[in-house]
Amino acid sequence: MTAGAAPHAAPAPHAARVLVAALAAHGVRDVVLAPGSRSAPLAYALAEAALPDAERPAGAPSIALHVRVDERSAAFLALGLARAAAVAGPPRPVAVVTTSGTAVANLHPAVLEAHHAGVPLLLLTADRPHELRGTGANQTTVQAGIFGPAVRLDADVPAPTGRAGEDRDVRHLVSRAVAAALGSRTGDPGPVHLDLAYREPLVPGTGDPWPGADAAGLVEVAPRPAGDPAGPALADLPRPVVVVAGDGAGPDARRLAEAGGWPLLAEPSSGARGGAHALAAYRVLLGDPALGGRVRSVVLLGRPTLSRPVQALLARDDVDLTVVAPGGSGWPDAGRAADRVLTGIPAGWFDGPADDPAWLRAWQAADAAARDAVDALLDDDPAAPPTRSTPPLTGPRAVRAVAAACVPGDVLVVGSSNPVRDLDLTARWAEPPVVLANRGLAGIDGMLSTAAGIALGLPDRRVRALVGDLTFLHDVGGLLVPATEPAVDLQVVVLNDAGGSIFATLEHGAPERARTFERVFGTPHTADLAALCAGYGVRHVRVSDETALAAALAAPGRGLSVVEVRVDRADRRGLGERLTAAVRDAARAAAGPA
Repeated sequence: MTAGAAPHAAPAPHAARVLVAALAAHGVRDVVLAPGSRSAPLAYALAEAALPDAERPAGAPSIALHVRVDERSAAFLALGLARAAAVAGPPRPVAVVTTSGTAVANLHPAVLEAHHAGVPLLLLTADRPHELRGTGANQTTVQAGIFGPAVRLDADVPAPTGRAGEDRDVRHLVSRAVAAALGSRTGDPGPVHLDLAYREPLVPGTGDPWPGADAAGLVEVAPRPAGDPAGPALADLPRPVVVVAGDGAGPDARRLAEAGGWPLLAEPSSGARGGAHALAAYRVLLGDPALGGRVRSVVLLGRPTLSRPVQALLARDDVDLTVVAPGGSGWPDAGRAADRVLTGIPAGWFDGPADDPAWLRAWQAADAAARDAVDALLDDDPAAPPTRSTPPLTGPRAVRAVAAACVPGDVLVVGSSNPVRDLDLTARWAEPPVVLANRGLAGIDGMLSTAAGIALGLPDRRVRALVGDLTFLHDVGGLLVPATEPAVDLQVVVLNDAGGSIFATLEHGAPERARTFERVFGTPHTADLAALCAGYGVRHVRVSDETALAAALAAPGRGLSVVEVRVDRADRRGLGERLTAAVRDAARAAAGPA
């Protein structure tokens, strides 16, 4: 009999309690559960751990439990909770629990996002015992290894039997799993998979006590020590220099740009998009020979995901490229052109002195002129006047209004495709809100659930999601919050242009491809978002002008709500071309005669 178990305690419920207690001992605070039968031992243990202090059984830890009916939504909710934890303090993993069978496969989109974005998730998938595998038993498939190389650790855990030392082994496994998810020894955080076999009985006996306090098997894993990274002397970088901050770059990118007196080319979700060095129109300015053409060194932090001009810059043969990649075995270098890869920014690089201020001033002058040109075009575009059938708001103009409504301390969760690109061009932040996005694979999966997890994890902040209509429809199930679960304070702004307008801005939207565009790229729809929201019991308001949008943004209210913004995509390609031309012409004018 396992040490600490009550007489006749069933092995599966007992082992589940040991596992939950070990998770809590390693700092796990949130667990998301999608109901099922084979995962019942974990469900019972988590339900007891989630009880109020006065009702929780002796020995049970305190865990915040979140229940969702859809495993894909559950996984993205866990992803959002983990991202919120990293905003609020030190990163900590969030666990998601499923039953066996297809439930496990539904985690895969979130697992891939967490893998590429370095988000710590613990995937606790219940399974049939080994003797039932390969026999045609119901809801039984090959779960071990299902996520392939996307996980940092994959353990096929046999069904507990109550043998001596089993509790210690469970605690030791949890210690390894949490360390692997956090990247404590590797510097490479991400998802971890524990496939947990359970035999019946799956239900704890009435009055079975929780295991007594026992640290046997718990391992304290110290993180990798940080030191001053090696690198070339700052003076050895060819001039002039720019700093590129991709997704997840962090505030050091801004600090470095300001210390060196360099332009900062920062994506909205970089964590560095703020201050006088950050430029909004950098994607177009890179095409200016007097600006982008003169760059000779780039310091890259984070993972660039938005811009072909940035990728072209990073691949240039005449540019010296320093990649700063703190953890993991790989580094971002899609152009295969990096000259060096550092684990951090050498401390001496922050000491200055700053470079010739004329270089930065030229970028700032061009960017200021470009911003004015963008605003003028969005406010009064004679090529696309509003009519009765055409909404007066374009996507970029609506996104500009959303960005203006977000203040420091707010959290903006932005979807892929046009919303994040429009935000990149139109955001006007001296000091930005926290901007989060699923840019690991830049998919549209699970965005509402991710945003809900972030809102639940940051209850003291105003959280807003900005998504397109297809992204909204792809995860509309994320609006479903069981009646027994805590309410989510989240405002979702949906830019509804009835289709996939991102493709209109790419080569697929060229006029010569118009015959096939709508069916295989534009995918027009007539979905009634108001009716969908009503079906889920979610507040909904539809707006079609900037005044109404500003009013909705100013008073989001409590709970979950949706603001549907009707925008036009008929001229999306033409608008993009006019914006690019306006930025280019304004930059040239600001530069003056060559």
